Order: sequence, then C-alpha cells, then structure tokens
Amino acid sequence: MKKAVVTGGSGGIGSAICRALAENGYYVYVGYASSAEKAALLAAEIGGESLEIDVSDVKSIDAACEKMGAVNLLVNNAGISEIDLFTAISEEKSSNIINVNLVGAMELTRKLLPSMIREKSGCIINISSMWGEVGASCEVDYSASKAGIIGFTKALAKEVAPSGIRVNCISPGFIMTEMNSRFSVEDLELIREEIPLGIFGEPRHIADAVVFLASEKAEYITGQIIGVNGGMVV
Repeated sequence: MKKAVVTGGSGGIGSAICRALAENGYYVYVGYASSAEKAALLAAEIGGESLEIDVSDVKSIDAACEKMGAVNLLVNNAGISEIDLFTAISEEKSSNIINVNLVGAMELTRKLLPSMIREKSGCIINISSMWGEVGASCEVDYSASKAGIIGFTKALAKEVAPSGIRVNCISPGFIMTEMNSRFSVEDLELIREEIPLGIFGEPRHIADAVVFLASEKAEYITGQIIGVNGGMVV
C-alpha cells in the first residue's frame, strides 16, 4: 500500500487532502501539531494514523519520521498566518511564521528524502499561496514564507529529478476554511468580486489538485506551481 503524510492534516484543507488520498488508495498519516483529537478522529474515519508533527520542532520531526519510516508521498501543508502591519509583527511571530511555513517543510523533506532517493521514486507536494506569487499587504511575513516555498519547490525539483522524484507546488487562492471566518460578510463579498470565476474555493479543490499531481497522470510534471485560485492570480 502507498503511504502518504500530510502536515497540518487536521485543518480544513489538510483534512480534505487526507480524505481524498485515502479514497485513492493511500495509507495516510494525519500530521498535527496541536489538534490531537481532531487528527485522531479523522485518522479513524479514513483508516489512517494520526501523528504528531510540529514542523517548527526538529525533535518532533525526527520522532515522526522514525515512526513513519519511508513514505511515497509527502504533502507539506502545515501553515500559519498573521494579519497586521509589517512593523507591528514581533520578531517572535515572524520567526514562527517562517519556521512553520518554510523551514519546517524543508526540514521534514530533508529527513524523508533519503529513502525516496534509495527507492528512485517519490512525490513531494508543497502548499504555497497566491500571496507567495504576488505578495499581500499586511501579510508580508506570510507572503515571504510562501514565496520561499515556491523557490524551494523549483530548486529541489531540479536536484532530485534524476532520482525519479517529482516535486510540485499548489498555490491556493481564497479557500473557505475556518481560517477565513475572521472576515465579515461585507469583506467576503468584496473579496468574491475580485475572483474572476465569482466563487470561493473549497478545500476539495486543493485536494483534487493534490490527487492529480500525486498520480501517474502527472508523471511528466515536476517543478511546477499550480494555481488553484479561480483566476484571481494569473
């Protein structure tokens, strides 16, 4: 059976990815940092396993990798954001955003890559953001971290392609998750008007893209940034 690990697996997008992968024959490790109960319930639902992976903590990454062993698919989905003026973000908050969104994804990948290289097979899918492509006012640290994920994807794809490993990135637009519940109805309507397709994205849209990129149908695709944003960024 193919094995996949999804960081941030108990969140809105993460849980949709976990369910979709399980439906497509993967044994899924539902990675979580703090939502242990949600991750356990999801793992039980899909026949997978919940696994603590705090990507900002190298010891947590090491412990998780030891439990998992080799995997066929890594989905670096864990992420956090903070909306405020750049000058108002504390050094601690800035470091946390960079460590979770970028450094953590890199370190987990670094730990899991050797087994993929030995097997001459594997797939890595990183979740960035449209703000990593064009930048967002009042989300400077977040945008920088997600831009880093895009650069990481492109460089690593070139490096590991000779080993038969594909690395791609999905760049979501505005996806309706709990994270976006902070917006008022009026704000949401203004955002919707900026989306050419006129609808908000749903977690399943990102999950569908993950399933495609992990499949044999995408065997000639690597180093690519796939925008799933309703046309908001083209």
